[in-house]
Amino acid sequence: MREILIHNSLTGRKEPLRPLKPGRVGMYVCGMTVYDFIHVGHARMVIVFDTVRRYLRAAGYAVTFVQNITDIDDKIIARAHENKEPIAALTARQIKALHEDLAALGVERPDHEPRATDYIPQMIRMIARLIERDYAYVASDGDVMYAVRKFAPYGKLSGKKLEDLRTGARVELDTAKRDPLDFVLWKASKPGEPAWDSPWGRGRPGWHIECSVMSTEILGTHFDIHGGGMDLKFPHHENEIAQSCAACDTPFVNVWMHNGFVNVNDEKMSKSIGNFFTVREVLPHLRPDVLRYFVLASHYRAPINYSEENLAQADAALERLYLALRGTQPGQPAELPEAFHAAMADDFNTPEALAVVQTLARDLNAARAAGDAAGAATIAGALRSCGSVLGVLSLDAEEFLRRPRSFAARSEAAAGLDDAAIESLIAARTAARKAKNFKESDRIRDQLAAAGIVLEDGPRGTSWRRG
Repeated sequence: MREILIHNSLTGRKEPLRPLKPGRVGMYVCGMTVYDFIHVGHARMVIVFDTVRRYLRAAGYAVTFVQNITDIDDKIIARAHENKEPIAALTARQIKALHEDLAALGVERPDHEPRATDYIPQMIRMIARLIERDYAYVASDGDVMYAVRKFAPYGKLSGKKLEDLRTGARVELDTAKRDPLDFVLWKASKPGEPAWDSPWGRGRPGWHIECSVMSTEILGTHFDIHGGGMDLKFPHHENEIAQSCAACDTPFVNVWMHNGFVNVNDEKMSKSIGNFFTVREVLPHLRPDVLRYFVLASHYRAPINYSEENLAQADAALERLYLALRGTQPGQPAELPEAFHAAMADDFNTPEALAVVQTLARDLNAARAAGDAAGAATIAGALRSCGSVLGVLSLDAEEFLRRPRSFAARSEAAAGLDDAAIESLIAARTAARKAKNFKESDRIRDQLAAAGIVLEDGPRGTSWRRG
């Protein structure tokens, strides 16, 4: 197993991964609240942690990967009411859509995908322990609140101080909270909302308690890695630490990882402000792997700017890789190059890893040009192995190259040509050339060129791709 350095949000520095169980990593990542389709900001998070899992396995670790689904929440209740449909119907439909979108992004399903509503009894038990230990109280309005002032380390993850937070807090008149920073663990039921029985009356869990319970129930009260978007660091992850440590008397998580935002015009992509693009809107305009490559072209902790220009750059970079692989056979998986390991083992530095991949593509082209078939096959195997870790290059090269370029404006001529029509025209051109009817063969080439189809004649015949 390789030593891997990970930037720990809890300490603010890179640290060697030291699993609690040698060779085995338990990792929990906050999942989706299923009231709507996922957007590109969500896509970045799931791609990042899917890649982290893939590399941990490639480095020799056995990984237990948990990503939850929040299927009860204020937003879900509001959307179901807006749609005039049962909550179960809404969440079932959105979970199905979520799985379809993740598959389209090349994201592997988690080992465990717990749903909040399946863990209500365990949530009630954890809340009861917090009340017993004087970390929580039943407020006058029937909600159960976490008493933040009781947990001395509160703010350690986010670097926030309680005094500063209290100064900036807005306290509503007649609030049932003892402290403006206290947060809800159990919400008393309201008319028309789903509710479960509890020692404090009918109600439902708060959002923060859900992840504390689902993570510790599956991975144990102390595990290796917890991940999520930067926006979850405070208050969600801070609250998770407060709940879990107070209830379980353990450190909870060793390494916290947070990915950066996806921005549009230098502003965070968010449903709340409406500047978002769903994965379902974007993918029909992209060739496979392009959105994933775009995400991995930046370090996971850095912000990235979403634009058609940046997606086009990712498309062009992927095309170079597929052109290099064109004509090579998959064969047996090859060892990952040391330079690739060095990049990924240094806090999952995917931009450096992709630079290694592009170098392999250039070496593959050089080997092929030199007539070194054995060398080309070895390099192609290494290139595919790197692609497997990153979740790209899974297609046959011809399949990728024959698809329209990402965000390409297709001419009317191109729109009328499917793969079968193109193959038919190429066959007609080949027949014309054999008959020495070069005028006809040139006409067909010009027709295809006008439709954006690039022909490449070689010893094995004519191949094509969409230009």
